Amino acid sequence: MASVRKLAALSGVERRSVELDTIASVLPIDRRDELAELLTDQDVETLRHLVNEGMGANTLRALTSDLAYLEAWGLAATGRSLPWPAPEALLLKFVAHHLWDPQHRDTDPDHGMPADVDEKLRRQGFLKSVGPHAPSTVRRRLANWSTLTQWRGFDGAFASPALKSAIRLAVRAVPRTRRRKSAKAVTGDVLAKLLATCATDSLRDLRDRAILMVAFASGGRRRSEIAGLRREQLTVEPPIPVENGPPLPSLAIHLGRTKTSTGEQDDVVYLTGRPVEALNAWMTVAKIQSGSVFRGIGRWGAVSRRALDPQSVNAIIKQRATMAGLDSGEFSAHGLRSGYLTEAANRGIPLPEAMEQSRHRSVQQASSYYNNATRRSGRAARML
Repeated sequence: MASVRKLAALSGVERRSVELDTIASVLPIDRRDELAELLTDQDVETLRHLVNEGMGANTLRALTSDLAYLEAWGLAATGRSLPWPAPEALLLKFVAHHLWDPQHRDTDPDHGMPADVDEKLRRQGFLKSVGPHAPSTVRRRLANWSTLTQWRGFDGAFASPALKSAIRLAVRAVPRTRRRKSAKAVTGDVLAKLLATCATDSLRDLRDRAILMVAFASGGRRRSEIAGLRREQLTVEPPIPVENGPPLPSLAIHLGRTKTSTGEQDDVVYLTGRPVEALNAWMTVAKIQSGSVFRGIGRWGAVSRRALDPQSVNAIIKQRATMAGLDSGEFSAHGLRSGYLTEAANRGIPLPEAMEQSRHRSVQQASSYYNNATRRSGRAARML
């Protein structure tokens, strides 16, 4: 009771800061003090509700990030916090501020995001690049805005013909080529070069070798799945017999909740042979018997109890690319995912079989990687 009275005595910003702290273990939040000033009491209550609903951590992070941006934009553009539900006019204003034609702006300074709104968002760190937003970013933020509206018990105008038309016309007026998350795929030859930089038995080399092999061989796992992998998700499977050689070790990885599945599904992928040996070597030397599999390594070689964060996995890929003499700007952790499917195509593995391991739900998405490889070397591209 005393703690309730103490919380009630705090200012709105202080109370929201404390409440954000209480959900931070489930929903990692950076810039918490800034968010406490930006978000409303209802925003924080919505986030708490989503945490209690068991929504995935990555989805929660994205919702929180977009909610913070929307609130910052609303304050900068209208001087007030976002109304719930948002009127159609405000949604159209959001599109007009983020999808605009740079050439038209040269002749009409009022076209696109107003200078004062742009300056406020940059000062707060919400805007960094110059120019209109990517259509995919605008669509994602509108989708998350719609989701948050529904969680508050309201219907929005997100499906209105006027909004759909505005987005379609804006995208058509300023066409942008959709860029892949990783400019180049980490195919088998690239992976070999990265693994060659992990040639010693040092802790870092053992860990990074295991990360590269496990992430690729398990179907191109996302960096969040690799960072969040726990010992309890691994089960030893019977060895795989091979002709004229010893049987290969086998492990199953129980994925649990992923970007495209719920925790109720027991999605399983398998590791066989060298990736299993690399993973076991790391866990043995690092003495990992439970908890997070891939962890930070201190300056003096001490293995942390804390898991790597997803961005660290990305940084490891880029560091190894540099060590291998490659352009680190062309590779990222997502390159392992696209590289797995590209390599599967190069080796003639049927797409359905590759998708069983990658766990792609969308044939269209998976085939975009797969088909690029087969089209480039296929007969249709060699007519002359």
